[in-house]
Amino acid sequence: MAANEVSHTELTALEQSLCDALAPLATALRARASGLPEDRMWAEDPVEVSLSVLAGWKVVDSAVARLTARAARTAGSYGASYEQLGAAWGITRQGARKKWPDAVGRPAAAAERGTVELFGGTAELFLESSSGSWRWTGRGADGTDGAADGDSPCGSMEEAAAYAGAFLKEHAKGHAG
Repeated sequence: MAANEVSHTELTALEQSLCDALAPLATALRARASGLPEDRMWAEDPVEVSLSVLAGWKVVDSAVARLTARAARTAGSYGASYEQLGAAWGITRQGARKKWPDAVGRPAAAAERGTVELFGGTAELFLESSSGSWRWTGRGADGTDGAADGDSPCGSMEEAAAYAGAFLKEHAKGHAG
């Protein structure tokens, strides 16, 4: 048995513990929904009774989702990767990233800088902390320097890369524009 597999005995004990923990919540929800005394509220319409229990499990499900996300963020804060989170949950790295998008922080340097090398030129992309906008500076293959227009900030690294790429294309060596 793998380390993260659960035996039948362990699963049975877990399910019993969860049912025991749910009982007070289900009873409170049933009491509010039915308005009946405790000795009669469970002897009513089976559909209504089972819906009260289902409503209780919904509360548990939401709590488990919050606790799961907290555990993923905690693991991520200690350096776990999305690949590791996915393996622990039995899903892919991409699935883990989608399920817990804020669990793993990107290194600040990687998140706030980038480089574009095209047409023989190079441009540096950076996040301007004062405005929160993306900017670029570059040098084309023909030796021309350029930078993002200060009047039109870029909303993303990709947008800054597109403008930088257009500049580098325009200033490629031998470009007849």
